[in-house]
Amino acid sequence: MSKTQRYSSSTGPKPSFDPKNLPTGWQNYAIGGGAAFAVAVFLFSGKKSTERKELTPEDKFSKFTKPFDDGSSKKSAPAVATPITPIVEDDNSKPMRDKMAVFVRKMQKQIADAVDALEIESLWQAAKELGTEPKLCVRDEWIRAEGGKGLSCVLMDGNVFEKAGVLVSVVHGPASAALIKQMRARGKDGVLEESGVYKMFAAGCSMVIHPHNPNAPTAHLNYRYLELVKEGEEKPVAAWFGGGCDLTPSYLFEEDAIHFHQVIKDVCDAHDKEYYPKFKKWCDDYFYIPHRNEARGVGGIFFDDLVSENIYIFRKFIEKLSSQERGDHNEIFKFVQQCGLSFVDQYIPIMKKRWNTPFTPEMKQWQQLRRGRYVEFNLVHDRGTKFGLATPGARIESIMCSLPLTARWEYMHFPEEGSREAELVKVLKTPKDWAV
Repeated sequence: MSKTQRYSSSTGPKPSFDPKNLPTGWQNYAIGGGAAFAVAVFLFSGKKSTERKELTPEDKFSKFTKPFDDGSSKKSAPAVATPITPIVEDDNSKPMRDKMAVFVRKMQKQIADAVDALEIESLWQAAKELGTEPKLCVRDEWIRAEGGKGLSCVLMDGNVFEKAGVLVSVVHGPASAALIKQMRARGKDGVLEESGVYKMFAAGCSMVIHPHNPNAPTAHLNYRYLELVKEGEEKPVAAWFGGGCDLTPSYLFEEDAIHFHQVIKDVCDAHDKEYYPKFKKWCDDYFYIPHRNEARGVGGIFFDDLVSENIYIFRKFIEKLSSQERGDHNEIFKFVQQCGLSFVDQYIPIMKKRWNTPFTPEMKQWQQLRRGRYVEFNLVHDRGTKFGLATPGARIESIMCSLPLTARWEYMHFPEEGSREAELVKVLKTPKDWAV
């Protein structure tokens, strides 16, 4: 099987997936696919270094046997930075920054495990017939010299996914002048003193998945919590949540868009029926490429600068809140948690339907053109990219991880009228309501 060829069992009937039928080393992945990994929550060491720790595949699967008992290559095995600190239990008595730091790692683990599991399932027949090994997420822990750390789970050139990155960062340190300027431009000038010196804290999980198959959509997720604290004080002068999820197909399957939106709408409705229409429109407006006059994809939800006051404004009884209630972000935190943990249900069923469907070279070329649009948005318009680049000591590898491995630009390219490609562009120029 060549490097660019994807294994497919479509030439014959596909039996049901059974991990016990895999070679011995593979069983460790399939049966123990949810084996624990984590990094420190908010217990940052004082190490002022950006050196990476040695990566070993055994750490993730320490309670199982060696991943490849026959001594074969471990290049495709998942790796995780060592030593690792177990994910701590939720503790509502902790500050919000600590609770969010725990949650983003749990969300990261759930998504990365789902990516690994689909790669394994896609190749199980090849494992029996060809002895093919899975290529799974590499776990890479890093330390930020200015304060904080992160864990990156990245897969490149797998059987299903061209590139998948699930990244967590929990960072803190002095807020740069550029960051303060950006915060003032976004309406926080009322709480930031002109001569004040501020510290920044940010915890978030960001994910982008680019499949090989043009029939399978790209997906993006980001949920984050940020604080600004005046130097010498403990209580934040500003704290807010942001995030969302969205779907970017190269070829439109309406049932996929409906499913993706319906799952997140159900989560929103469980908290407030006004959330979904507001956040859906916000997403349509945000993930828009002005110089192309089209959306990046078929949307999802998006919100930013979300604080308790915003939530209660939706419900029109903010005047009834005490000052303590206005500073309580626990309700928003619960909403963010449920949004993040619903992503696997939003996206993986779509991937299971699409990753192995037939496609032509022309379809692959169109996918590359659409990925060019993805690159344009991320580098020119995305607020998260701008925030990352404005943060001192920013890890460029993490910021650029959202970009696909390959993309394409052609001069004066327009899809043929009446084609499936033209059908997609029509939807991108006129957003639709997908959920009921």
